[in-house]
Amino acid sequence: MSAATHTYNPERFKNAARYYTNGRPTYPKQLSTRVAALIGLSPQHSVLDLGTGPGFLALDFAGLVGSVTAVDPAPEMLEQAKLNFERAGARIRLVQGSSAALDPQLGRFRLVTIGRAFHWMDRAPTLRTLDGFIEPGGAVALFGEQYPEIPQNAWHADFQALIDSYGSADPARVQLRASPRHEAVLLASAFDLLERVAVLETRDTPIERFVDRALSFATTWHGRPGSREHDLPHEVRRVLAPHADERGNIREVIEGQALVARRSADQPV
Repeated sequence: MSAATHTYNPERFKNAARYYTNGRPTYPKQLSTRVAALIGLSPQHSVLDLGTGPGFLALDFAGLVGSVTAVDPAPEMLEQAKLNFERAGARIRLVQGSSAALDPQLGRFRLVTIGRAFHWMDRAPTLRTLDGFIEPGGAVALFGEQYPEIPQNAWHADFQALIDSYGSADPARVQLRASPRHEAVLLASAFDLLERVAVLETRDTPIERFVDRALSFATTWHGRPGSREHDLPHEVRRVLAPHADERGNIREVIEGQALVARRSADQPV
């Protein structure tokens, strides 16, 4: 395993997984459609969602292609994804597996999506493996979100500072921050043609969902002893109360991003 990659602990999300569905923000719906148009996805194509977590990306692409396969190493995450797929009435193949040992029988894919999980993978070997799974003209797309520094997102600095204070003892923080950026890893791979897609969306989110969001971060479970489920919810409510409206909602503007990486070798000269 490369020095730039943190050693993945399959138990890391055991406690946090149950808070993902309600706590973590979904991606703006237009983001998946923009990526699909860029890659030329159609009902004849298949998508692999690697590190699916609660299955947000798998659901976003399920209506755009013929089939979606969702893979995750954590049983707790797979259970969350299964529940979300059932609620949505979506037919998505769910597989327990790791980026370090992908089964060739999974098939071939036009697109591999990875949302908020690439930093847990041994990235360069993973991309070499995916090179054999992705058909010519296909792509890898890394999804994430940011919060622009605008008045609507004044809450974010206070919320992030609280999360950071709980995760100060998490050894993964130092390792992840010392790792090369994803762009550098991609540019050194077969998928060296990069394009970024971004969509901004305004939402009104109840404070209680921010409580779940805080508890969904594995770093808070590896941080201050004895203060996770007991103290953290109270502190989230205290920190965010000044930013809430009379209904207890927080206005947030989320910028959903996709870093789409294709092979320059696939492009016409």
